Amino acid sequence: MNFTTTQIKQIEDKGLTVAKVLKQIETFKSGLPCVNLESAAILGHGILKLSDKQNQDYLTFYNTQKELLNIIKFVPASGAATRMFKFLFEFLETYNIKKESVNSYINKHKATELSLFLVGLEKFPFYKTLIQTTQDNNPEYNRLSNNEKVVLLAKTLLDEKHLNYSNFPKGLLPFHKYKDHIATAFEEHLFEAALYATSKNKATLHFTISEIYKDVFVQEFNRIQTIVERKTNTKFSIFYSYQKEETDTIAVTTKNEPVKNTDGSLHFRPSGHGALLANLNDFDADIIFIKNIDNVVVYKYENEVAKHKKILAGILLKLQEQAFSYLKQLEAEELGEAKTIEIARFLRKKLNVNISHEFERYSPKYQLEYLKTKLNRPIRVCGMVRNEGEPGGGPFWVKDESGTVSLQIVESAQVDKKNRHQKNILKNATHFNPVDLVCGVKNYKGEKFDLTKFVDSKTGFITMKTKTGKDIKALESPGLWNGSMAHWNTIFVEVPLVTFNPVKTVTDLLKATHQV
Repeated sequence: MNFTTTQIKQIEDKGLTVAKVLKQIETFKSGLPCVNLESAAILGHGILKLSDKQNQDYLTFYNTQKELLNIIKFVPASGAATRMFKFLFEFLETYNIKKESVNSYINKHKATELSLFLVGLEKFPFYKTLIQTTQDNNPEYNRLSNNEKVVLLAKTLLDEKHLNYSNFPKGLLPFHKYKDHIATAFEEHLFEAALYATSKNKATLHFTISEIYKDVFVQEFNRIQTIVERKTNTKFSIFYSYQKEETDTIAVTTKNEPVKNTDGSLHFRPSGHGALLANLNDFDADIIFIKNIDNVVVYKYENEVAKHKKILAGILLKLQEQAFSYLKQLEAEELGEAKTIEIARFLRKKLNVNISHEFERYSPKYQLEYLKTKLNRPIRVCGMVRNEGEPGGGPFWVKDESGTVSLQIVESAQVDKKNRHQKNILKNATHFNPVDLVCGVKNYKGEKFDLTKFVDSKTGFITMKTKTGKDIKALESPGLWNGSMAHWNTIFVEVPLVTFNPVKTVTDLLKATHQV
């Protein structure tokens, strides 16, 4: 395939190479393999369930260590709120006010979300703003029929000339209504971070955002900084980054030919949240907490959420302490058979590492190299909640092409649903992934790992999108907590449901954890 001189310059300006783009096109042609599920991770087999005493021990250990650590809270926050209002867009598009009432529309279309939205309208944090804005733009509002009012409210909420909430970044939407103010998800992340991600009364938060919203996020922090710092007795450092252009991927037609824009340039797309590995790889921190922008709670639940984040961090620090001790011993190469067996058992029992059946046949020198390779990796401790039917990935034992079985977070899109055995494993999973991670990204010498070396590149996604009404194919990088962390040492821990409170649709804001 030949690119024009202009297209080659476009590729190189992005920080890509022609070879990389050609490889992406080959991936579209050859396809990406589905993951091979061995079994679901369950309590006692891949997922830890801690006793009250263990919880307290890990909590105490983290509290005694955190003042010595460089801590970062990493929040993917580039998503717009468009999907939160999908049912309102559908309503405005399909509702005919001349032919039916809103109630009959709800019954006919089984529009339960619209019904819930209208019943709970006064409980939304933006209710007063919505009513006021609608009335200001429609002086006759109070004389209108209920059906007309509903249409006007939906339009005011979504219309770019009015509130334009569907185009807001999720992090800056009104999320929670307190007595004296309305809080955004961005603000709640600051209050929450002050409870677990501080060292010496300082908290560092990093938000990955769309570049066009940088100024708005900065304005929001400037607006709330003084009051949040005073209330929490914490000094905040806030940083922002964007998905890097070199992580973009080429889009192709259904015939696997590059999609071109009207000016002849190649059409590239952001490659999903897996592209954020490049951002994560820039950090030089002892501990990184990862949590999505929409997963927050009102203040009365924050202490419970923070407690479990600290417990996960305590587990990470304890495991690192032991792993680092073993790595230093391995480096000295003065280990007897008993110590070698002890380290292998630690890998298997504590870090869920599958040790080769051939291990006992290896020469002593190769055994030490093998153990060092398995131990000297980034570590992630991930909270897992019991499956309540929420969308999202889950914890599984996965077998790779070489036959090695490891713990992975898998999205349902990665599984071959036509295979009955694979479908049954997926269906019988007991837990799912709330994106509640604590990561250790330094080795036993205090050096930062190059995280790009621990990615399984074959676990990306090929998805269908549209451009100017035509179907196109897009390639997404291995998910940040999926294939991008495939070769990390992984520990899954059961955490309570209160730690998982995403706002996928605006009606989620009516749940108890979002109501004061």
